[in-house]
Amino acid sequence: MRWDNLVENTSRPGANGDIALFGTDAVTTRTFDTPEFRGITFHEVRARSIVNKVPGASRMPFEWTVNPYRGCTHACVYCFARKTHSYLDLDTGLDFDSQIVVKINAPELVRRQLASRRWQGAHIAMGTNVDCYQRAEGRYRLMPGIITALRDRANPFSILTKGTLILRDLELLRDAASVTEVGISVSVGFVDQELWRTVEPGTPSPERRLDVVRAMAENGIGCGVLMAPVIPFLGDRPDQLRATVRAIAGAGATSVTPLVLHLRPGAREWFMAWLEQHHPYLVARYERLYADGAYADGAYAPKWYQRRITRQVHELADEFGIGPASRGEARRITPTRDPDRPDQSRRPDQSDRPDRPDLPVRPDATQLTLL
Repeated sequence: MRWDNLVENTSRPGANGDIALFGTDAVTTRTFDTPEFRGITFHEVRARSIVNKVPGASRMPFEWTVNPYRGCTHACVYCFARKTHSYLDLDTGLDFDSQIVVKINAPELVRRQLASRRWQGAHIAMGTNVDCYQRAEGRYRLMPGIITALRDRANPFSILTKGTLILRDLELLRDAASVTEVGISVSVGFVDQELWRTVEPGTPSPERRLDVVRAMAENGIGCGVLMAPVIPFLGDRPDQLRATVRAIAGAGATSVTPLVLHLRPGAREWFMAWLEQHHPYLVARYERLYADGAYADGAYAPKWYQRRITRQVHELADEFGIGPASRGEARRITPTRDPDRPDQSRRPDQSDRPDRPDLPVRPDATQLTLL
């Protein structure tokens, strides 16, 4: 496995290019003989940077991310982040599911980087690469420190997750929402039990994820649902879409944003191998739908298909009363500041910072979080 050649190329003023994210002397490898972690290896590292700039060419509707983990025990066969494991000379299949990199100093790095004079208080998105509330978080508990650092600086942030462990930090999220903008989204692409067991074997069930949405709503925290991925020929029948949107609306979601399966390199090979094993009759149809040159070198389904799914989901959202928010409006928790609570940590330049404009959903847009 290689560590030293993992570098952060950044355009931030005053930053040095090609800074190693961590070195071999900073890696500790552990295994835990407990049922939930059997067969999983954890590589504990002391990262050198944690608040990362999203490349300018990216289609993501955010500019900065924090990812305390690499690899994910959720083991979703379609996960687009699988390619990142190849940078460590690990494979994008079983290694991605079982060789987990843990940036154990993530909370202190977030606190340090937010305190920098160069930091302007921009929105930070979490859970956009691998899930920050995967099973490992139950042991390492990195998110409470990260959220606390963001709260103390009144820095806006959002979290996208499939994990029910986020409910552990509910009070902390409510506290953060009293001083800054906080967005929570849960990923539920379908409610089909058989499909869930085979494509998302390490995740909580869709019903349990929707319980997170209910709990957030009951505690005054608006929670959107990223309906992702909609899987062609396996989860896109009209009755399946209807059942999923009905369940999302019934859970009290503030919005629903559909996202069709995309198969980037690393994920594509693993997903197609799974498809060959479980649904061989669909392989040829997928090769046609995700053909090279059809759209974005075959990583994305054609625009006509994405538009069709988006239209169907929006119509169902209207039917079940989710309303205009399903059109992709940014969801924010409005801070309700306690006048008796001092906020000495809020940076003066943040109070004057204009909000980012809402980002409308384009049928072919890749939106991984609702701000």
